[in-house]
Amino acid sequence: MTRVLNTLRKEPLSGDTRSVVVFLHGYGANGQDLIGLADPLAEHLPDTLFLAPDAPETIPGMPMGLQWFPIPWIDGSSEEESERGMMAAVKDLNAFLDAMMVDEDVLPEQVVLFGFSQGTMMALHVAPRREDPVAGVVAFSGRLLRPELLEDETVSRPAVLLVHGDQDDVVPPQSLPQAAEALQQAGFKDVFAHIMKGTAHGIAPDGLSVSLAFMRDKLGL
Repeated sequence: MTRVLNTLRKEPLSGDTRSVVVFLHGYGANGQDLIGLADPLAEHLPDTLFLAPDAPETIPGMPMGLQWFPIPWIDGSSEEESERGMMAAVKDLNAFLDAMMVDEDVLPEQVVLFGFSQGTMMALHVAPRREDPVAGVVAFSGRLLRPELLEDETVSRPAVLLVHGDQDDVVPPQSLPQAAEALQQAGFKDVFAHIMKGTAHGIAPDGLSVSLAFMRDKLGL
């Protein structure tokens, strides 16, 4: 059984859904953390529905914080617990995406996954293993999990934009070139990167601007 993800929505300004951006938040946050990005993006993506699902698990001792899966070096969980949690969250996210495409009547090529931190880890793991490629993956301040398995497990190769702050002290900036190298080795042709100068673990205006241009291009707008 998969878990139903509580989801925040921002409807298209035009009232007509022609594309969907799915925000995947980071560890210790929730959907509320990213749905606010829909406001500056919506005027440039007027036919886009924005969705921000909550991760499925609460974090012990952090009542408002949610996680896609435990992180051993943060919460003291075991590698086995982290692995089990991640595999369960992958099933949850895939089920969410499958249902969303039916409910909103959109095709995979009309969907962008927009991740931040642990949400980026989820997006970069799930998107290549789905049968039909989404329009693109925007990957802020995260890393590619299990790069050694990517080439063998890749089913589809959507366009990917990797964005990272050069002052990030939570997820090291070198995670970006490491992810880019693994994606390219796995046959991904459209891999783009942007470094946010002077930015820590967050989303700076220049990064958001680059991601908007990427989304408009990949959604054919």
